[in-house]
Amino acid sequence: MIPGRESLARHGGGGYFQTMRILHLSDTHLDEAGTQDADGADGTAALRLLLDELQYLGDLDAVVITGDVADDGSREAYTRAAELVSAYAGRRGAEVFYTTGNHDDRTAFCEVLGSGHRQPEAAYEGAAGERAAVSTVDGWRLITLDTLVPGKGYGHLGNGQLDWLRELLADPAPSGTVLAFHHPPVALDVDVQQALGLQNHAELAETIRGTDVQLILCGHFHLQILARLEQATVWVTPGVVSRIDLTAQPGTERAVHGPSASLVRLGAGYGPLIHTLHARDPRMGETVYEADEAEMHEVIKRLGPPQRA
Repeated sequence: MIPGRESLARHGGGGYFQTMRILHLSDTHLDEAGTQDADGADGTAALRLLLDELQYLGDLDAVVITGDVADDGSREAYTRAAELVSAYAGRRGAEVFYTTGNHDDRTAFCEVLGSGHRQPEAAYEGAAGERAAVSTVDGWRLITLDTLVPGKGYGHLGNGQLDWLRELLADPAPSGTVLAFHHPPVALDVDVQQALGLQNHAELAETIRGTDVQLILCGHFHLQILARLEQATVWVTPGVVSRIDLTAQPGTERAVHGPSASLVRLGAGYGPLIHTLHARDPRMGETVYEADEAEMHEVIKRLGPPQRA
């Protein structure tokens, strides 16, 4: 074994495969100006603080950002995100991967970040402009999907994208497959999560059933959730720009300051090992915004799927 790093892990059957360490970020919400918004949230400052706090984190194979890279869909926001994250990842020799979220603009995203992969092995582009891509890192296949529904808050995977995914998964990867996309296919007993998550999660479950998909990485909810979808572990990472505080009164929503991320290790015999990382924000836990029940009902009505309107 190489000192200081487990580069290989034992299969249950006695073989070996590569371990993989992923820094998982989501919901950076950078904007064109790079300053505080009306609520006092500043995506650029939060990302810079988080990456600075993670200066001692090494041995990374990939940095994965699961959507809402930009808050306003501006080209400037994507350029700044790419500069900050690429500089951090580059010093560690890690690849960077991006997916779209409901705040992102596909055209600007593509102009700056392309498919979200530096050199994808294969890419998908749908009729509506949705983009998915696949790369292999140390034997692990990483597939990013596009769950964006323009103008809405919920997510959906079209038939074309699911068919493309199904074809890829027909051939197992050397170590296994990781999916990354914005809208979680799971939700807590929280109305806004159930309304604005991935709406066709059952179709995704059918597509991955019995395949080598071991892990699904998502964001969107701005808090951490661990669940299962078929044989895969689902991990929802807390947001960079803010996180949702579930101690608020049910039916309401409170966002608080405190940039967060997750470190994921794959290849261990006991499955994915995941833990959260929190920056030492001087405003940690202070309120960014609070929305009452009426406001949340309006959010669901405006941004949710048609049947909920």
